[in-house]
Amino acid sequence: MTDYYAVLGVSKDASAEEIKRAYRKQARKLHPDVNPSADAEAEFKKVSQAYEVLSDPGTRQQYDMGGDPFGGAQGFGGNFSFTDIMDAFFGGGAAGGQQGPRSRVQRGQDALVPLQVDLSTAVFGANEQLVFDTAIRCETCTGTGARQGTGRRTCDVCHGSGHVQQVQRSFLGQVMTTRPCGNCSGFGEVVESPCYDCSGEGRRRDRRTLTIKVPAGVDTGTRIQLAGEGEVGPGGGPNGDLYVEVRVRKHQTFQRQGDDLHCSVELPMTAAALGAKLPLETLDGVREVEIKPGTQPGDVIKLSGLGVTHLRTDIRGDLLVHANVRTPTKLDGTQQDLLRQFASARGEERPEGHFERADKGLFGKIRDAWAGK
Repeated sequence: MTDYYAVLGVSKDASAEEIKRAYRKQARKLHPDVNPSADAEAEFKKVSQAYEVLSDPGTRQQYDMGGDPFGGAQGFGGNFSFTDIMDAFFGGGAAGGQQGPRSRVQRGQDALVPLQVDLSTAVFGANEQLVFDTAIRCETCTGTGARQGTGRRTCDVCHGSGHVQQVQRSFLGQVMTTRPCGNCSGFGEVVESPCYDCSGEGRRRDRRTLTIKVPAGVDTGTRIQLAGEGEVGPGGGPNGDLYVEVRVRKHQTFQRQGDDLHCSVELPMTAAALGAKLPLETLDGVREVEIKPGTQPGDVIKLSGLGVTHLRTDIRGDLLVHANVRTPTKLDGTQQDLLRQFASARGEERPEGHFERADKGLFGKIRDAWAGK
């Protein structure tokens, strides 16, 4: 049995992409339009046959288990496999030639592409440009897979059925099985001269730029489905779908929690005690944050309706500003005297600290309530 992995020059654990690259490299080197040597055409057919077997997960699995989709399988003492028995006795592949040829035109695969957006896009929504590599229809052959000026002809071996029948001997006697035709790879037609640009596949890899609408309220992990924008199928078949997975970049000021935005403002002790009005550059423009007199560390100032838009609604969350009061660490003599005077005026020359337990528990809180604490 032909070693298709050796024909393509890949290992047996090669990925589908590695097999495709190896085939294209060999095809470009052996194509009759490029290589005029006498044995180039035969080698090109051998490489194409190897690719047909290994590029399809089903035929590759069958081949790895010891079967050759184009030439039968080794098993039960002859060119025969257990699958042949099942096909023959239970109406599988050996359906008397009733199976038709498989279509060259198939739907393309769905694709998943990441898209990074700013927080402002997540809040308000925007049109974003998406650049990605995908399979597109070959412009040279318009998806037919055939070189310009040529076409396809009915396979001389299977006469267009896409399958061939074989009579094989086994320990059960003679069994007739049906296999995909090796000459046309089961298509029923043969491309006389494959397109040089796409190697007969009807599609090729290229880079696309697509403008998409990102709705307001998306978050990291949100997926946007674009029907019919995925990969073009083999033979110039219809496109699959494109899924865009959103990833929101970190913002230098705001952190998102659900539909709310959070930020911190550092205040001097005097501003926290006396109160102040501070400008804040929000995603909606400059807004005034009012620091009320007596603001404590950890207090939260809420700016309603300046958060993230809830997905598929017009409702927005809030912007929550957390106060971080800064205590001065270096005081000159005059400043110390002024603070002492302030402490004296408040009767805090000798402050009595009150240490609280982090968590008294439910029963402790009930006991304190009964004790009047």
